[in-house]
Amino acid sequence: MNQILTICLILLTLACSQPPKGLAENAVVTTEADSENGGGAAVKFRIETVAANLEVPWAFAFLPNGNLIFTERPGRVRIIENGKLKAETVFKVPDVEPSSESGLMDVSIHPNFIENRFVYLSYAYRGDGKRVKIVRYKFDGKTFSEPKTIVENLPAAQYHAGTRARFGPDGKLYITTGDATDKKIAQQTASPGGKTLRLNDDGTIPNDNPFVGDKNYRPEIWTLGHRNAQGLAWSPDGLMFQTEHGPSGFDGRGGGDEVNIVERGKNYGWATVSHKETKEGLVSPLLEYTPACAPASGMFYNGAAFPEFKGNFFFGCLRGEKIIRVVLDGRKVVKQEDLLKDVYGRIREMAEAPDGSIYFSTSNRDGRGDAAKDDDKIMRLVPMK
Repeated sequence: MNQILTICLILLTLACSQPPKGLAENAVVTTEADSENGGGAAVKFRIETVAANLEVPWAFAFLPNGNLIFTERPGRVRIIENGKLKAETVFKVPDVEPSSESGLMDVSIHPNFIENRFVYLSYAYRGDGKRVKIVRYKFDGKTFSEPKTIVENLPAAQYHAGTRARFGPDGKLYITTGDATDKKIAQQTASPGGKTLRLNDDGTIPNDNPFVGDKNYRPEIWTLGHRNAQGLAWSPDGLMFQTEHGPSGFDGRGGGDEVNIVERGKNYGWATVSHKETKEGLVSPLLEYTPACAPASGMFYNGAAFPEFKGNFFFGCLRGEKIIRVVLDGRKVVKQEDLLKDVYGRIREMAEAPDGSIYFSTSNRDGRGDAAKDDDKIMRLVPMK
Protein backbone atom coordinates (compact mmCIF):
# COMPACT_ATOMS: atom_id res chain seq x y z
CA MET A 1 0.00 0.00 0.00
CA ASN A 2 1.43 3.31 -1.04
CA GLN A 3 1.72 6.03 1.61
CA ILE A 4 1.20 9.71 0.97
CA LEU A 5 4.10 12.02 1.69
CA THR A 6 3.57 15.11 3.82
CA ILE A 7 5.57 17.92 2.26
CA CYS A 8 6.63 20.28 5.02
CA LEU A 9 7.67 23.11 2.71
CA ILE A 10 5.41 24.50 0.01
CA LEU A 11 6.29 23.55 -3.57
CA LEU A 12 6.31 26.21 -6.26
CA THR A 13 3.07 26.18 -8.21
CA LEU A 14 3.63 24.54 -11.57
CA ALA A 15 1.48 24.49 -14.67
CA CYS A 16 1.09 20.91 -15.92
CA SER A 17 2.89 21.82 -19.12
CA GLN A 18 6.03 22.87 -17.23
CA PRO A 19 9.01 20.60 -16.56
CA PRO A 20 9.51 19.33 -13.02
CA LYS A 21 11.16 21.91 -10.79
CA GLY A 22 11.45 19.88 -7.61
CA LEU A 23 11.52 21.16 -4.07
CA ALA A 24 13.35 24.19 -2.81
CA GLU A 25 16.91 23.38 -1.82
CA ASN A 26 16.99 21.85 1.67
CA ALA A 27 13.24 21.32 1.65
CA VAL A 28 12.09 18.88 4.34
CA VAL A 29 9.93 15.84 3.64
CA THR A 30 8.17 13.72 6.26
CA THR A 31 6.98 10.17 5.67
CA GLU A 32 3.97 8.75 7.44
CA ALA A 33 4.52 6.77 10.62
CA ASP A 34 4.92 3.06 9.96
CA SER A 35 1.90 1.89 11.90
CA GLU A 36 1.82 -1.49 10.13
CA ASN A 37 5.40 -2.43 10.99
CA GLY A 38 5.74 -2.18 14.73
CA GLY A 39 4.73 1.45 14.99
CA GLY A 40 7.92 2.95 13.57
CA ALA A 41 8.22 6.72 13.72
CA ALA A 42 7.83 9.01 10.75
CA VAL A 43 11.10 9.83 8.99
CA LYS A 44 12.17 13.37 8.17
CA PHE A 45 14.76 14.13 5.54
CA ARG A 46 15.87 17.11 3.50
CA ILE A 47 16.79 17.14 -0.18
CA GLU A 48 20.20 18.42 -1.27
CA THR A 49 21.53 18.89 -4.79
CA VAL A 50 24.97 17.32 -5.19
CA ALA A 51 25.49 18.09 -8.91
CA ALA A 52 23.39 19.64 -11.67
CA ASN A 53 23.41 20.23 -15.44
CA LEU A 54 24.32 16.61 -16.16
CA GLU A 55 23.36 14.50 -19.17
CA VAL A 56 21.52 11.33 -18.16
CA PRO A 57 23.65 10.12 -15.23
CA TRP A 58 22.93 6.41 -15.62
CA ALA A 59 24.90 4.94 -12.74
CA PHE A 60 27.23 5.83 -9.90
CA ALA A 61 29.44 4.16 -7.33
CA PHE A 62 31.34 5.32 -4.27
CA LEU A 63 35.09 4.88 -4.13
CA PRO A 64 36.72 3.82 -0.84
CA ASN A 65 37.81 7.43 -0.24
CA GLY A 66 34.18 8.59 -0.40
CA ASN A 67 34.36 10.24 -3.84
CA LEU A 68 31.53 9.45 -6.25
CA ILE A 69 32.29 8.22 -9.76
CA PHE A 70 29.39 8.30 -12.24
CA THR A 71 28.53 7.75 -15.89
CA GLU A 72 26.69 9.96 -18.35
CA ARG A 73 24.97 8.14 -21.17
CA PRO A 74 26.89 9.80 -24.05
CA GLY A 75 30.03 8.07 -22.78
CA ARG A 76 31.54 10.31 -20.12
CA VAL A 77 32.87 9.12 -16.77
CA ARG A 78 32.94 11.93 -14.21
CA ILE A 79 33.71 12.32 -10.53
CA ILE A 80 32.40 14.23 -7.53
CA GLU A 81 35.46 14.85 -5.39
CA ASN A 82 35.13 15.97 -1.78
CA GLY A 83 31.49 16.80 -2.47
CA LYS A 84 32.18 18.98 -5.54
CA LEU A 85 31.67 18.07 -9.20
CA LYS A 86 34.90 18.24 -11.16
CA ALA A 87 34.38 20.09 -14.41
CA GLU A 88 36.70 17.93 -16.48
CA THR A 89 35.73 14.47 -17.67
CA VAL A 90 37.76 11.66 -16.10
CA PHE A 91 37.34 9.37 -19.11
CA LYS A 92 35.45 9.26 -22.41
CA VAL A 93 34.58 5.80 -23.71
CA PRO A 94 35.98 5.75 -27.25
CA ASP A 95 33.57 3.29 -28.89
CA VAL A 96 30.29 4.01 -27.09
CA GLU A 97 27.06 3.91 -29.12
CA PRO A 98 24.76 6.33 -27.26
CA SER A 99 21.50 6.35 -29.23
CA SER A 100 18.06 5.85 -27.69
CA GLU A 101 18.09 3.89 -24.39
CA SER A 102 21.65 2.60 -24.60
CA GLY A 103 25.05 4.29 -24.39
CA LEU A 104 27.30 4.22 -21.33
CA MET A 105 25.38 2.50 -18.58
CA ASP A 106 26.71 0.92 -15.40
CA VAL A 107 29.88 1.57 -13.42
CA SER A 108 31.03 -0.86 -10.75
CA ILE A 109 33.95 -0.87 -8.33
CA HIS A 110 35.85 -4.10 -7.69
CA PRO A 111 35.47 -5.30 -4.07
CA ASN A 112 39.28 -5.17 -3.77
CA PHE A 113 39.63 -1.78 -5.43
CA ILE A 114 42.17 -0.50 -2.91
CA GLU A 115 44.57 -3.25 -4.00
CA ASN A 116 43.81 -3.60 -7.73
CA ARG A 117 42.20 -0.23 -8.73
CA PHE A 118 39.69 -2.00 -11.03
CA VAL A 119 36.58 -0.19 -12.33
CA TYR A 120 34.08 -1.87 -14.66
CA LEU A 121 32.05 -0.03 -17.33
CA SER A 122 29.01 -1.45 -19.15
CA TYR A 123 28.09 0.18 -22.45
CA ALA A 124 26.63 -0.23 -25.90
CA TYR A 125 28.88 -0.26 -28.94
CA ARG A 126 28.51 -0.86 -32.64
CA GLY A 127 29.52 -4.39 -33.56
CA ASP A 128 27.44 -6.66 -35.75
CA GLY A 129 24.57 -4.32 -35.09
CA LYS A 130 24.23 -2.77 -31.67
CA ARG A 131 25.84 -4.79 -28.88
CA VAL A 132 26.81 -4.40 -25.22
CA LYS A 133 30.17 -5.07 -23.61
CA ILE A 134 31.74 -4.77 -20.18
CA VAL A 135 35.29 -3.46 -19.97
CA ARG A 136 37.57 -3.38 -16.95
CA TYR A 137 39.98 -0.47 -16.42
CA LYS A 138 42.54 0.58 -13.86
CA PHE A 139 41.76 3.93 -12.26
CA ASP A 140 44.55 5.71 -10.42
CA GLY A 141 42.34 8.56 -9.28
CA LYS A 142 43.03 10.63 -12.38
CA THR A 143 42.98 8.46 -15.52
CA PHE A 144 41.62 5.15 -16.84
CA SER A 145 44.13 2.71 -18.31
CA GLU A 146 44.76 -0.95 -19.19
CA PRO A 147 41.33 -1.76 -20.72
CA LYS A 148 40.37 -5.43 -20.62
CA THR A 149 37.15 -6.71 -22.18
CA ILE A 150 35.32 -8.90 -19.67
CA VAL A 151 32.41 -9.86 -21.92
CA GLU A 152 31.19 -8.56 -25.28
CA ASN A 153 28.68 -9.18 -28.06
CA LEU A 154 25.72 -9.13 -25.68
CA PRO A 155 22.45 -8.51 -27.58
CA ALA A 156 21.26 -4.90 -27.69
CA ALA A 157 18.82 -2.77 -29.65
CA GLN A 158 17.16 0.63 -29.53
CA TYR A 159 15.40 -0.59 -26.38
CA HIS A 160 15.94 -3.28 -23.74
CA ALA A 161 19.72 -3.20 -23.66
CA GLY A 162 20.06 -3.80 -19.89
CA THR A 163 22.61 -3.55 -18.28
CA ARG A 164 23.70 -3.80 -14.66
CA ALA A 165 27.00 -5.39 -13.70
CA ARG A 166 27.53 -5.68 -9.96
CA PHE A 167 29.65 -7.79 -7.64
CA GLY A 168 27.75 -10.11 -5.34
CA PRO A 169 28.59 -11.19 -1.79
CA ASP A 170 30.46 -14.16 -3.28
CA GLY A 171 32.83 -11.87 -5.18
CA LYS A 172 31.43 -12.87 -8.58
CA LEU A 173 30.29 -10.40 -11.23
CA TYR A 174 26.56 -10.60 -11.98
CA ILE A 175 25.27 -9.05 -15.21
CA THR A 176 21.69 -8.38 -16.26
CA THR A 177 20.98 -8.44 -20.00
CA GLY A 178 17.90 -7.29 -21.91
CA ASP A 179 15.98 -9.14 -24.58
CA ALA A 180 16.97 -6.48 -27.17
CA THR A 181 13.30 -6.26 -28.32
CA ASP A 182 13.47 -9.90 -29.46
CA LYS A 183 11.48 -11.53 -26.71
CA LYS A 184 12.04 -15.11 -27.82
CA ILE A 185 15.75 -15.00 -26.89
CA ALA A 186 14.94 -14.71 -23.18
CA GLN A 187 14.04 -18.44 -23.24
CA GLN A 188 16.77 -19.44 -25.68
CA THR A 189 19.53 -21.10 -23.68
CA ALA A 190 22.10 -20.50 -26.41
CA SER A 191 21.60 -16.73 -26.20
CA PRO A 192 22.97 -14.46 -23.45
CA GLY A 193 20.03 -12.06 -23.94
CA GLY A 194 17.25 -11.81 -21.35
CA LYS A 195 19.43 -13.45 -18.70
CA THR A 196 21.43 -12.94 -15.55
CA LEU A 197 25.05 -13.91 -16.22
CA ARG A 198 27.69 -14.80 -13.62
CA LEU A 199 31.41 -14.39 -14.25
CA ASN A 200 34.67 -14.24 -12.41
CA ASP A 201 36.22 -10.78 -12.15
CA ASP A 202 38.46 -11.48 -15.17
CA GLY A 203 35.61 -12.67 -17.41
CA THR A 204 36.19 -16.40 -17.01
CA ILE A 205 33.29 -18.65 -16.09
CA PRO A 206 32.94 -19.98 -12.54
CA ASN A 207 32.89 -23.76 -12.47
CA ASP A 208 29.95 -23.77 -10.02
CA ASN A 209 27.54 -21.96 -12.37
CA PRO A 210 24.28 -23.93 -12.64
CA PHE A 211 24.61 -24.94 -16.29
CA VAL A 212 28.32 -25.62 -16.57
CA GLY A 213 28.71 -28.91 -18.41
CA ASP A 214 25.22 -28.77 -20.00
CA LYS A 215 25.78 -28.46 -23.75
CA ASN A 216 22.31 -26.99 -24.21
CA TYR A 217 23.09 -23.90 -22.12
CA ARG A 218 25.67 -21.16 -22.27
CA PRO A 219 27.81 -21.74 -19.17
CA GLU A 220 27.73 -18.11 -18.01
CA ILE A 221 23.93 -18.18 -17.51
CA TRP A 222 22.80 -17.84 -13.90
CA THR A 223 19.06 -17.29 -14.55
CA LEU A 224 16.86 -16.87 -17.63
CA GLY A 225 13.48 -15.51 -18.68
CA HIS A 226 14.16 -11.81 -18.08
CA ARG A 227 12.96 -8.94 -20.22
CA ASN A 228 15.02 -5.92 -19.20
CA ALA A 229 16.32 -5.90 -15.62
CA GLN A 230 18.01 -2.63 -14.64
CA GLY A 231 18.16 -2.90 -10.86
CA LEU A 232 20.42 -5.34 -9.02
CA ALA A 233 21.07 -5.49 -5.27
CA TRP A 234 21.53 -7.96 -2.42
CA SER A 235 19.52 -7.98 0.78
CA PRO A 236 21.28 -8.09 4.17
CA ASP A 237 20.66 -11.85 4.28
CA GLY A 238 22.19 -12.37 0.83
CA LEU A 239 19.15 -12.62 -1.46
CA MET A 240 19.57 -11.10 -4.92
CA PHE A 241 16.80 -8.65 -5.85
CA GLN A 242 16.23 -7.35 -9.37
CA THR A 243 13.86 -4.73 -10.77
CA GLU A 244 12.64 -5.41 -14.28
CA HIS A 245 10.67 -3.60 -16.96
CA GLY A 246 7.48 -5.27 -18.20
CA PRO A 247 5.98 -5.29 -21.70
CA SER A 248 5.99 -2.01 -23.62
CA GLY A 249 2.89 -2.39 -25.75
CA PHE A 250 4.58 -3.64 -28.90
CA ASP A 251 5.30 -7.01 -27.24
CA GLY A 252 2.37 -7.32 -24.84
CA ARG A 253 -0.10 -5.34 -22.81
CA GLY A 254 1.40 -2.49 -20.82
CA GLY A 255 2.45 -2.65 -17.20
CA GLY A 256 3.82 -5.81 -15.68
CA ASP A 257 6.97 -4.26 -14.18
CA GLU A 258 8.53 -6.52 -11.59
CA VAL A 259 10.62 -6.92 -8.49
CA ASN A 260 12.11 -10.43 -8.35
CA ILE A 261 14.12 -12.46 -5.89
CA VAL A 262 16.60 -14.03 -8.30
CA GLU A 263 18.09 -17.41 -7.48
CA ARG A 264 20.48 -19.86 -9.08
CA GLY A 265 19.27 -21.65 -12.21
CA LYS A 266 15.66 -20.41 -12.11
CA ASN A 267 13.44 -19.24 -14.98
CA TYR A 268 11.56 -15.95 -14.51
CA GLY A 269 9.07 -16.50 -17.27
CA TRP A 270 9.51 -13.90 -19.99
CA ALA A 271 8.07 -14.12 -22.59
CA THR A 272 6.07 -17.26 -21.74
CA VAL A 273 4.25 -15.39 -18.96
CA SER A 274 4.11 -11.80 -17.75
CA HIS A 275 2.22 -9.64 -15.26
CA LYS A 276 0.59 -11.90 -12.67
CA GLU A 277 0.35 -14.93 -14.94
CA THR A 278 1.73 -18.17 -13.54
CA LYS A 279 2.99 -21.42 -15.00
CA GLU A 280 4.59 -24.44 -13.40
CA GLY A 281 8.36 -24.22 -13.40
CA LEU A 282 8.42 -20.43 -13.83
CA VAL A 283 9.01 -17.97 -10.99
CA SER A 284 6.36 -15.34 -10.33
CA PRO A 285 7.46 -11.82 -9.32
CA LEU A 286 7.59 -10.76 -5.71
CA LEU A 287 5.94 -7.47 -6.76
CA GLU A 288 4.18 -6.49 -9.99
CA TYR A 289 3.27 -2.97 -11.15
CA THR A 290 0.45 -2.17 -13.55
CA PRO A 291 0.32 0.61 -14.73
CA ALA A 292 4.05 0.59 -15.39
CA CYS A 293 6.40 2.48 -13.10
CA ALA A 294 9.56 1.68 -15.15
CA PRO A 295 11.94 0.62 -12.35
CA ALA A 296 15.51 1.59 -13.19
CA SER A 297 17.65 0.73 -10.16
CA GLY A 298 17.76 -1.06 -6.83
CA MET A 299 19.49 -0.66 -3.46
CA PHE A 300 19.20 -1.97 0.07
CA TYR A 301 19.72 0.46 2.90
CA ASN A 302 22.15 -0.73 5.55
CA GLY A 303 23.38 2.54 7.06
CA ALA A 304 22.95 4.21 10.43
CA ALA A 305 21.74 7.64 9.31
CA PHE A 306 18.19 6.34 8.69
CA PRO A 307 17.67 3.58 11.27
CA GLU A 308 13.98 3.40 10.29
CA PHE A 309 15.04 2.36 6.76
CA LYS A 310 17.40 -0.42 7.83
CA GLY A 311 16.99 -3.40 5.49
CA ASN A 312 14.51 -1.60 3.22
CA PHE A 313 14.69 -1.98 -0.56
CA PHE A 314 14.58 1.21 -2.67
CA PHE A 315 14.40 1.79 -6.40
CA GLY A 316 13.93 4.75 -8.72
CA CYS A 317 11.12 4.88 -11.27
CA LEU A 318 11.31 6.56 -14.67
CA ARG A 319 7.74 6.59 -15.94
CA GLY A 320 6.42 6.51 -12.38
CA GLU A 321 8.54 9.59 -11.46
CA LYS A 322 9.15 8.53 -7.89
CA ILE A 323 11.18 6.40 -5.51
CA ILE A 324 9.54 3.27 -4.15
CA ARG A 325 10.50 2.05 -0.69
CA VAL A 326 9.72 -1.59 0.13
CA VAL A 327 9.67 -2.83 3.72
CA LEU A 328 10.49 -6.54 3.89
CA ASP A 329 10.41 -9.37 6.37
CA GLY A 330 12.73 -11.83 4.65
CA ARG A 331 10.90 -12.74 1.45
CA LYS A 332 7.62 -11.17 2.56
CA VAL A 333 6.59 -7.65 1.55
CA VAL A 334 5.30 -5.83 4.63
CA LYS A 335 4.64 -2.42 3.10
CA GLN A 336 5.38 -0.11 0.18
CA GLU A 337 5.70 3.66 0.17
CA ASP A 338 6.08 6.23 -2.61
CA LEU A 339 8.68 8.94 -2.03
CA LEU A 340 9.05 12.21 -3.99
CA LYS A 341 6.30 11.29 -6.43
CA ASP A 342 5.93 13.80 -9.30
CA VAL A 343 8.52 16.09 -7.73
CA TYR A 344 11.76 15.63 -9.69
CA GLY A 345 10.52 13.82 -12.79
CA ARG A 346 12.16 10.61 -13.95
CA ILE A 347 14.36 8.98 -11.28
CA ARG A 348 16.99 6.45 -12.28
CA GLU A 349 19.95 5.43 -10.10
CA MET A 350 20.04 5.06 -6.31
CA ALA A 351 22.84 4.26 -3.86
CA GLU A 352 23.70 4.51 -0.19
CA ALA A 353 26.60 6.87 0.54
CA PRO A 354 29.34 6.12 3.07
CA ASP A 355 27.77 8.66 5.47
CA GLY A 356 24.39 6.91 5.26
CA SER A 357 22.65 9.51 3.09
CA ILE A 358 20.73 8.20 0.07
CA TYR A 359 21.74 9.40 -3.40
CA PHE A 360 19.54 9.37 -6.50
CA SER A 361 19.75 10.73 -10.04
CA THR A 362 17.20 12.23 -12.40
CA SER A 363 16.84 11.18 -16.03
CA ASN A 364 14.84 14.01 -17.57
CA ARG A 365 17.20 14.54 -20.50
CA ASP A 366 16.85 10.99 -21.78
CA GLY A 367 14.38 11.87 -24.54
CA ARG A 368 11.29 10.91 -22.56
CA GLY A 369 11.23 13.51 -19.81
CA ASP A 370 10.63 17.24 -19.52
CA ALA A 371 13.95 18.68 -18.46
CA ALA A 372 14.21 21.67 -16.16
CA LYS A 373 16.97 24.15 -16.93
CA ASP A 374 19.35 22.55 -14.40
CA ASP A 375 18.59 18.89 -15.21
CA ASP A 376 19.86 16.28 -14.93
CA LYS A 377 20.90 16.13 -11.30
CA ILE A 378 22.41 13.92 -8.66
CA MET A 379 20.66 14.56 -5.35
CA ARG A 380 20.56 13.09 -1.90
CA LEU A 381 18.28 12.48 1.07
CA VAL A 382 19.83 13.66 4.34
CA PRO A 383 18.22 12.79 7.69
CA MET A 384 16.61 15.44 9.88
CA LYS A 385 16.01 14.98 13.58
